Amino acid sequence: STLRIWGSAGNIVVPNPWFPRQGENKIIVHRAGADPEEVIVTADRELYAIEADTVARYLNDKQAPSPCMTWDDSLGNMKTLDQWRRSVGLSFDEEKLDALKMPVSRQPLKVRSDHKMQYGRVAGVDKPVSRLVMGSMMLHASDMPYVCALLDYFVEIGGTAIDTAWVYGGGQSERAVGQWMQLRGNREHIVLIGKGAHTPHCDVDGINRQLPESLERLQTDYIDLYLLHRDNPDVPVGAFVECLNEHLRAGRIRAFGGSNWSTERLQAANDYAAAHGLVGFVASSPNFSLAVWNEPQWAGCLSASDKASRDWYEQTQMPLFAWSSQAKGFFTGRAHREDISDQEMVRVWHNEDNFKRLARAQELAKKKGTTATQIALAYVLCQPFPTFALIGPRTIEEMRTSALGLEVELTAGELRWLNLEDEHLAEI
Repeated sequence: STLRIWGSAGNIVVPNPWFPRQGENKIIVHRAGADPEEVIVTADRELYAIEADTVARYLNDKQAPSPCMTWDDSLGNMKTLDQWRRSVGLSFDEEKLDALKMPVSRQPLKVRSDHKMQYGRVAGVDKPVSRLVMGSMMLHASDMPYVCALLDYFVEIGGTAIDTAWVYGGGQSERAVGQWMQLRGNREHIVLIGKGAHTPHCDVDGINRQLPESLERLQTDYIDLYLLHRDNPDVPVGAFVECLNEHLRAGRIRAFGGSNWSTERLQAANDYAAAHGLVGFVASSPNFSLAVWNEPQWAGCLSASDKASRDWYEQTQMPLFAWSSQAKGFFTGRAHREDISDQEMVRVWHNEDNFKRLARAQELAKKKGTTATQIALAYVLCQPFPTFALIGPRTIEEMRTSALGLEVELTAGELRWLNLEDEHLAEI
């Protein structure tokens, strides 16, 4: 094949449609004021084949060598182009709702036969609950291609549980999940976790107003597990229990619990329910992770990482849905003592004990052939009481690597050692 290029000296550009074919390729360059220059390019394959083979060769290493673009460069280009398209209102037919009725594979959505997902049970919920729970805070109804790609992959790896909240994205997160379930027709296969009554609306009126709004946004007539997003100690537990039982009897929810409720208030609520012949709280969703925070990331949040709380969950066997189960990426390699550029990370997670936990997670990860972040996730999943880990991956790759934590088994001794409760790790 032959390509002719005309241009001024030092400004020769090869047009995108041209690519070398197998064999000898001739480029004839015409520079102003100079004789034509012939350049021969020899290729043993077509360029597209070279590109495909190079990518395949380096997939396991996650990166091809220079001068290939890095994966981050490629993704960055795509994100920038996507932002530009949104700014000018440009969308493709493939991104419209009619085209999103099928996954990008154009095959019906199904669970992979080789998935490693684990499942648990929650009283009142008649479906298996995946122990990895997909968070929806970053999902927005204005970007349904992204929503579909993430949630489709979550289902493919065996995920069933999706965590939502009335307050997320001003309602756009709930709308996104609802639209996706409509596109896939899979509502009955999804364990929908909803949250409502966030401060300053943490009262009976807040529940009665927000729950119907959530149902409308989610395009469903019931939520599998409804959690009170915050607690309000000024409201007697009995008022919350009575209200939630009314919605339970009406079929709007199948089970309920509390998010960021103390163990004392949870116990009081269930004591009230037992004394009055009512259904009590069946689940709780506090922060829980290997790292222990200095202070809550958001006002009104509670953690169950302390020993007294862990003892209560072990005694009651109440299922715990751990948010920020990976400590906002503390174990991914982002956290360093000397790096204070991320002020939020520093404020919440930087302390000497957490850096010791990080070092131990890294040490144990080397022994087990895994990563520190997967050790941290396994710490949550291997507790002596039912646990479910809420994760918030922003890419399919983040979700894939998080799921590898399901395959890590930790002993009781390893749990204690990771949490600095034992000085030495017992030999395995």
